[in-house]
Amino acid sequence: AHVDCMYVVGIVGENFTFPVQIDQKIVEPVWKKNKDIVAEWEEQNKPTYFDPLRNRSVLMENGSLTIFNLEKDDAGTYMLQYWDSVKDHYLDFKLDVLDSLPEPNISCSTSDDELLLNCTASFQGSLSYTWKLSNKPHSYQNQELSIPLKHVGTTTKATCIIKFSQTGRSSEISLIQCLP
Repeated sequence: AHVDCMYVVGIVGENFTFPVQIDQKIVEPVWKKNKDIVAEWEEQNKPTYFDPLRNRSVLMENGSLTIFNLEKDDAGTYMLQYWDSVKDHYLDFKLDVLDSLPEPNISCSTSDDELLLNCTASFQGSLSYTWKLSNKPHSYQNQELSIPLKHVGTTTKATCIIKFSQTGRSSEISLIQCLP
């Protein structure tokens, strides 16, 4: 019986691996995209790949499939079929491919005795934001960051890193240019 379809999202240009979690040894995994076989591993042989994934994918022994340099056309419904020596199993995935990540924009303003930084990026998925300051070892998981002005050195830089799926982009700003 087919289980629920897992919705997964990748980004154009990234290497995307389907999140396959199988605990037992599997035999003869077959991947299909929209009902067409794209990769299969028959007993004793090496994996075989078919268009459109020929030369840009790898099938692992645990059944997981990685597609290199993801393209918009890779979007679709994928199914992994495998045998565990007792019966056939099926895993369904709906892959959506989003445009590549934009570079984040950093804006800054001052108020009273604080410097406020804001990081924005227009993207159709929900991003995770991280700030790194050149004079501090730890990072801050937030879209906005406020820093006491007394901690802003003349050489301090702030970097905003956005992440989605397995891809990240970053931008950097010199804090001195934010000061009035």
